[in-house]
Amino acid sequence: MIDIKELRDHPEVFRASQKARGEDDGVVDAILEADLRRRSSLTEFEQLRASQKSLSKDVSTATGEDRDRLLAQTKAIAARVKELAATSAAEQDTLDSLMMTVGNVIIDGVPSGGEEDFALLETVGTPRDFAAEGFAPRDHLALGEILGALDIARGSKVGGSRFYYLRGQGVRLENAVMSLCMQVAREEGHVPLSVPNLVKEPSMRGAGYLDSHADEVYRLEADDLYLIGTSEVAIAAFHSDEILDLSDGPLRYAAASTCYRREAGSHGKDTRGIFRTHQFQKTEMFVFCRPEDALAEHERLLRIERRILDAVEVPYRVIDVAAGDLGGPAARKFDCEAWIPTQEKYRELTSTSNCTTFQARRLNIRERESGGDSRGGTRSVATLNGTMATTRWLVAILENHQLADGSVRVPAALQPFLGQTTLVPGGI
Repeated sequence: MIDIKELRDHPEVFRASQKARGEDDGVVDAILEADLRRRSSLTEFEQLRASQKSLSKDVSTATGEDRDRLLAQTKAIAARVKELAATSAAEQDTLDSLMMTVGNVIIDGVPSGGEEDFALLETVGTPRDFAAEGFAPRDHLALGEILGALDIARGSKVGGSRFYYLRGQGVRLENAVMSLCMQVAREEGHVPLSVPNLVKEPSMRGAGYLDSHADEVYRLEADDLYLIGTSEVAIAAFHSDEILDLSDGPLRYAAASTCYRREAGSHGKDTRGIFRTHQFQKTEMFVFCRPEDALAEHERLLRIERRILDAVEVPYRVIDVAAGDLGGPAARKFDCEAWIPTQEKYRELTSTSNCTTFQARRLNIRERESGGDSRGGTRSVATLNGTMATTRWLVAILENHQLADGSVRVPAALQPFLGQTTLVPGGI
């Protein structure tokens, strides 16, 4: 959630951010007006409450006609106090609803525009020239079938479209990727977590996933629970309603989980194979830190993502995502996109987002100011997240490391987890 004090003091910053996102900047004025109404009614409410308490004391000592007069005044004030309390609560709900429609204020330097308006930061590696090697590359679906690693037909039979089975070498390759991620996470100082796959509404809303993209989320209506689309949600809520001690530095976590997404609005997109599915595995990093440390932590998460991409030896590029393509909680996001030979383009494999204090404010996660002195005030912490790997990575690994006979070379970093150097047709 945005900071109402910041919006009052710097409304032009919020208007500019909304415009860069391609969103309605008029909501800023609507919020200011709603805030003014709420504060006005709250002031009157507090003044009348004070009068009500004062009159109650006078009533206790009054007699006769004075007592009757004071009781009548007290009754009238009580009715007005009740009315103002209801008005104030309604105005607070209106203000909260309006504020929920505003995304995080983007960081200076984020490109304006939509999905195609990103800034290219770097390209790493060179795509293979399969023609020079004398064969046409197979897509990951064909390779998965040759290797006995992927079964789309049975996945669709059992779960419907965008479901699949990994089997044999496919399962082992996915496990190897996730194991590499957790090893790197440990080396980088992230505490491993095993997280709930089902969360309550406040956790999902607090992480920012029930705003403009609620149609992407699976909800179990009978239980009023939500299936997570990323372990970011569960980790973000891990410290909800807590005051953190960050005197020794950021709190860093990593979790591998099954994730679920409805993929609403993606009809006709990536229908072949396992690039865009309803269920997948994902290893995620998450950081709680002081707001002034967030920029450095963002660069650090990007470095870790690149470390893993380098380890699996696929060509990729790094982009600074445009404002209109950011999720609501993100103030800035870097994506790493791997080259997919059969699509002849780069596709997203990782994202890392700096959410500044947006999620923490919703989830009431704070730290003490004044060096941790309990007599000092508190402030919201910053949160950041970063993808280490998902099942989607198998697409890039299989296609970039395939050989002419349909076998696939295993990147050296994954070989210790697989116990083999090559995935072979019919292998297990």
